[in-house]
Amino acid sequence: MEILQTRQFKQAVKRLNANQKKELDEAIKTIVQNPFVGQQKTGDLDFLRVYKFRINNQLTLLGYSYEERLVTLTLLHLGSHENFYRDIKRS
Repeated sequence: MEILQTRQFKQAVKRLNANQKKELDEAIKTIVQNPFVGQQKTGDLDFLRVYKFRINNQLTLLGYSYEERLVTLTLLHLGSHENFYRDIKRS
């Protein structure tokens, strides 16, 4: 499976410290094992799946899209719920 990252996702990862990155890696491994684990969104965000997990007891959302025919996982956005969907619509 090919895993791609958007510029916005890379910038969010840069702000994490080492133990937070480990938790993020575990979440990504979970998604790679089962790309349909995240909740499929509807409407104008129908391309988006969101996987919710905790980093330091804070709920974190990982937005991604999965193209089954191309076997491609694109990591789009990472952050807390606040303004998460608004920021994805902008990009």
